[in-house]
This record gives sequence, C-alpha cells and structure tokens, in this order.
Amino acid sequence: MIRGRKVLVTGGAGYIGSHTVVELCHAGYEPIIVDNFSNSKKSVLTAIDRLCGRPVPWEPLDVRDRRGLLELLRHHGCSAVLHFAGLKAVGESVRAPLDYYDNNVNGALALLQAMAQAGCKQLVFSSSATVYGAPRSLPIDESHPVLPINPYGHTKAMTEQMLRDLAAADPEWNIALLRYFNPVGAHESGLIGEDPNGIPNNLLPFVAQVAVGKRPRLSIYGNDYDTSDGTGVRDYIHVVDLARGHVAALGKLPSLNGARALNLGTGRGTSVLDMVRQFEQACGAPIPYEIAPRRSGDVGTVYADPTRAARELGWTAQHGIERMCADAWRWQSLHPQGFD
Repeated sequence: MIRGRKVLVTGGAGYIGSHTVVELCHAGYEPIIVDNFSNSKKSVLTAIDRLCGRPVPWEPLDVRDRRGLLELLRHHGCSAVLHFAGLKAVGESVRAPLDYYDNNVNGALALLQAMAQAGCKQLVFSSSATVYGAPRSLPIDESHPVLPINPYGHTKAMTEQMLRDLAAADPEWNIALLRYFNPVGAHESGLIGEDPNGIPNNLLPFVAQVAVGKRPRLSIYGNDYDTSDGTGVRDYIHVVDLARGHVAALGKLPSLNGARALNLGTGRGTSVLDMVRQFEQACGAPIPYEIAPRRSGDVGTVYADPTRAARELGWTAQHGIERMCADAWRWQSLHPQGFD
C-alpha cells in the first residue's frame, strides 16, 4: 500500500481517466484531476462528482507545465501519480508525429521532473499494447519484443524506456507500466462514457454513434483476415475493469521494485463482426455497415496474456462483451451528442 491517499491523476477528465477517478474514490483514495481539456469535456467533472459522492478537486493544467505540476504535487501532498494525459490516435500520430512526441514524451518528462522535485516517486503509467507492434506470437505476454510500428506506439515505448532508466538509476521509484489492449464500454450508471472528438478512431464508439443515428453506417476495414469470419480480432476490455486494474496497480506499487510492465486485457479475442452483432442485441436494432479495404498497418488477431497482472496485482477482468455493449449503449442513448 502506498503512503497517503492523495493521488494526482493527469488526464483525469478523459475516457479512461474519468472512470479511474471514480474507482479511486470508491477505493478510499483522494484523487486530484489535472487536465487541459484538449480531448475531454469539463462537463464530465459534474458526473464524476455525482459518482464519487463529493467534489473532486481539479486543475486546468497542461502536463507539460512542469512548474504548475510541482506546485500541485507539493500543495496537495500527493503520494503517487496516475498518468493518462496524452494524445492517443494512431492515424493522427502518423499525420502529426511532432505533436505526439511533444505531448506524450515531453509531457511525461516534465511530469517526472516535477515528481522528482516533489519527492513523489510512485507512478502508474498508462501505456498501450501498441508497443508490441505486429504480434510474433499469441497470446501476447510481457516478454514479447517491443516493436511499435507507428508514432503513437513509439511515444509509449520511449516513455516506458525513460521510466525503466529512471527506476534503474534511483531505487526509490516504483512504476507500473500498464499495457492495455482495447478499452470499451462505459460506467453502468450511464453518467460517463467515451465521447471522442470528431470521427471516432475505435470500433465501439463508432458503432454506438451509428446505432444512435449520429452516423449513417460503420466501415469494417477488411474481411479477408485469417479469422473465423474474416474480420479483425481484438482483446476488448471493459473500461471499468481497466480502471480497477489501475487501482490494483497503485496498491501494489511498493512491491513492484522498479518499473514493471503488466498487460491489462481479458485474454480473449472477439471479431469485429461478433462485436457488431452483440451491439445489435444491446440496442435492439441492426447496425448498417460496409466492408472497406484493409488499413495499412492493421493485423488480423491481437489478444493478451494477462497472467502476470493476475499473479502480481490480484486483478482479472470481470465483464464480457455483453456487458461492454450494454453499458456503451446505455451511455450513448442517454447522451446522443456526447457530453455536449
């Protein structure tokens, strides 16, 4: 268990960050949210307060603001940080790589410098399975080579390396590198969920927007993969399970001894068409879709081996795709235009 209950959550108003803040509150922690709201909405803060049963402190701050972060860490006496803030769209990273290196790598560097000055050396880092690149073997465990194939993945891998170097140089640091696969779903209350800016980059929010009438149809990129129905297979994980994985990692930080990579996934793959059919059951209507050409860089099948997280964190994913789709539809049907 970490000392103290106050924890800083960068990107805490975002999709995964907001769900984690709620789970932190339920676990007895006192989160402080930092967000520049470039990819999130301030209106989520009201929903977070409702779910936590109390106001959660927040600051409109960019993670690259080292001085501002240092002041916050010292003012609140934070004992740990959960770092979500950053850009996260693979396609956008290819078009604007400098933005990604600036936000994701420089942002992490500024945060670590502030933490070091404040004497706060406990960190849970939001990494990604994109660091693995094209899978060489399945399921993917943490010993799989780190071979990212796009700028977004490179920024995560670079940050991980920076964190491993830091932990090797200073044994006071304890760091969880959480590599998660495909977060989907929403809080069961329907108060918070995924509200991407512009056209969704991921499958389920796109399906949900088609179901609610915001978009005419879904594009499925490729139906000629070596899978059961020809569509890509991914390891989808409920966002609340993912959030609870972060809370579990936070509680185990002192026992990790340095920087430790852990997969957060279900260990099961689901095809795009299977997910679409499950969402049709959740919303009670057909989802119009069209088959489009494969996207460059996409692979047929990716799913996790989450054994290490189960063994070292005492955490396993609990929710299946039925719950993922039902919760995502509840959120989208209650918020057809998102938080706005």
